[in-house]
Amino acid sequence: MRINAKMLTAAIALAVMAMATASAQITQEQLQTASDEQLLRQWTRELSHDEFGGRKPMTPYEDKTVNYLARQLQAMGLEPAFGDSWFQPFEMISVTAKPVGSGLPVSGKKKTELRYPDDVITWTTRATEIIDLTKVEYVFCGFGINAPEFGWNDYEGIDVKGKIVVVMVNDPGFYDSSLFKGRNMTYYGRWTYKFEEAQRQGAAGCLVLHNTEAASYGWHVCVNGHLSDNLGIYNPDTHNADELAVRGWLHEEGFKKLFFAARMDADRALADAKKPGFKSFALNVSGDVKMNVTYDIKKTRNVGAILRGSGHDGEAVVFCAHWDHLGIGKADEHGDTIYNGAADNASGMAGALLVAKKFMQMPKPRRDLVFIFPSSEESGLFGSAYYCNHPAVAMEKTVACLNFESIGPAELTRDVVILGGGESDLDHYYVAAAAAQGRYVYFDNDNSDGWFYRSDHYNFVKKGVPAVVLENGHHPVDVSKPNKYPMPVWYHKPSDEYHDDWDLSGTLSNVNLIFSVGLSLSNNSR
Repeated sequence: MRINAKMLTAAIALAVMAMATASAQITQEQLQTASDEQLLRQWTRELSHDEFGGRKPMTPYEDKTVNYLARQLQAMGLEPAFGDSWFQPFEMISVTAKPVGSGLPVSGKKKTELRYPDDVITWTTRATEIIDLTKVEYVFCGFGINAPEFGWNDYEGIDVKGKIVVVMVNDPGFYDSSLFKGRNMTYYGRWTYKFEEAQRQGAAGCLVLHNTEAASYGWHVCVNGHLSDNLGIYNPDTHNADELAVRGWLHEEGFKKLFFAARMDADRALADAKKPGFKSFALNVSGDVKMNVTYDIKKTRNVGAILRGSGHDGEAVVFCAHWDHLGIGKADEHGDTIYNGAADNASGMAGALLVAKKFMQMPKPRRDLVFIFPSSEESGLFGSAYYCNHPAVAMEKTVACLNFESIGPAELTRDVVILGGGESDLDHYYVAAAAAQGRYVYFDNDNSDGWFYRSDHYNFVKKGVPAVVLENGHHPVDVSKPNKYPMPVWYHKPSDEYHDDWDLSGTLSNVNLIFSVGLSLSNNSR
C-alpha cells in the first residue's frame, strides 16, 4: 500500500466526515441496482457506435451526438441548463496557416532559414487571410514564465512588445527538483500557458522550444497536430485580432539555427535559463514572417442540464464529461478510419448520465446540480473554457467540478488514483467515499507529463473551482485479471471501441464513488 502525507492528512478527516457522508453512502448502496451496469454499457456502446462517426465537432455527427444526449437528459426529467435550451452554442475558428516559401528567413550576424515543418511549425488563430510581420525581432525568454509565487519572472526587465519570444517547454522543476514543484509540472509548464503569457506581455508571436522528454511526446506530434485545422474560440467582435499573430513549435535544430544567426551559444543559454536569476535577452536576430491563412468559422455546442436543489443560496455542483472525439481520419493497420472514442469519452458520458439518473431517483439535494457535456475538449478544452466564461451557475457559486474522463473499462481495484490533490478539502470527500467502498486513495504527485491540465476540469480550476482527476487504480482485487485494455493500445486510435467483454467492475465503483462525493457536496456545507 502506497501512502504519502496527503493521504494521511485526508484519512484523518474521515472521523470528521463520518456523519456528513453516512447518509450519502447508505443511499449510494441502495441505488447500486442491477441496471447500473446495463445502462453504463448501453450508453457507452451507443455513443461510440460507428453511426456517431467518432463524434467530431462541427460535422454532421455533432447533431446526432448532442441530440442524443439531450434526449437522455430530458427523459430523466432534468431541466435545460441554458434557459429553455439544452445547448450552449459558440463559434469556433478553424485555421490553416503556412509560411510563404519554404520557411521563416532570419538574419543577424549570420543568415539562415527556419525550414517548415522540419525546424518550425507555425499557425495563428486570427481571422485574416495573411500574417505579414516585417523584420520582427526574436527574444529568448527562458521558460516564458511569470510566476510571482515561485519568485520567477522571465519577462522582468525586457520589452517583448511586437516581438517573437522563444521559450522552453515545461518549467524549471523538470530540471531541478528544488524549483517550483519539482517533476510535478505546474500549469506554467504547459505550452498553452506560454502562449497566454506571451499575449499578455504584448508579444507578436511565441515559439515554444520542443524537447521530447520535457514535452512527453515527439516532434511528430507537434507537426501532425498543427499542419491544418488549428482551432480556437472565435470572437466576432474582434475577429481574434487581439491574439498572437504567430504561434508555433520550434525544433531543437531550429533553435540552434537562431543562435547560429546570432553567433551565440545555444547550449549555454539553455543551461542558464534553467537557473534562478536568469535574465532574458534579445537575440539581435530578425526576419519577415509571412503566412498565407485560410480559415472557416463554424458553430459547435455544449450540452447541459440542471437539477434544481431545494436550497436557496444558488450554489451548484458541476458534473462534467466531454462529448467530442476525433471523428474520421487516417486508417489504422486494419483499415478502420473511425475514431470511435469508446473509453475516451463515451464511458465518461455514460458515467455522468448514470449519476444524473441516480440523483433523479432520490429526494432533491440542497444545492443545484449541473451536468455539462462540453464540446471540443480534444482540440484544446474549448467547450469548457467557453462554459466557464458563460456558466449556467456563476463560478463563485460553483463549489466543485467532478469530471468524468476515460473511466472505462477498468477492473475493480483496491485503490483509486487522484491527481491534483492537496489544493482543497475536496480530497477529504474522495477519501471518505473510497473508504466506504473498502478502498483507499493514492494521491499521485507525479504530474511530469502535465496530465492534470489536459481535461475539462482544469478550466474550472483556473476559475478557482476545486477539482481533481480520478484515475483507475493500480492494484486489482483479482490479480488473475490483468488490465486487457491499457491506454497506449487505444488512446486516440480507431481501436478505442466498445466490446461486450469489457470489465466494468472498477468503472462502476468509480462512478459510484463520484456519485457519493457529489451527493455529500450537494447536501453539506463546505
